[in-house]
Amino acid sequence: MSEFSNALSVSASGLKAQSQRLRHVAENIANADTPGYRRKTVAFRPERGEEATGRVETGPVRLDRAALRQVYEPGHPLADESGHFDGSNVDLMIEMADAREAQRSYEANLKMFDQARQMQSSLMDLLRR
Repeated sequence: MSEFSNALSVSASGLKAQSQRLRHVAENIANADTPGYRRKTVAFRPERGEEATGRVETGPVRLDRAALRQVYEPGHPLADESGHFDGSNVDLMIEMADAREAQRSYEANLKMFDQARQMQSSLMDLLRR
């Protein structure tokens, strides 16, 4: 595989991984008010294979084991005799920070992909002359 193709595949794997991360962040935000919902996280790991390629893949989705927020709402159908029920453990500030980090990483991978593509195109133009 040429170095250009390798660079393109590394950045493409980063794009795919960050988009997966953004999907989970969006799901967490959407379920922030869902009773009993646990925040989902995803980690990145090197792509499995015989040799180190630099590509990444997402690991298994994990549920955040942090304690669920106790919500006091006596009229809620899930409330116990004290009027409390388990809310979610999603913190919107953390989710927004994760979303911003994933977005910036996605943009960086996209720029790397575009730069490698432009370099490959310029090389092909030089070779045609």
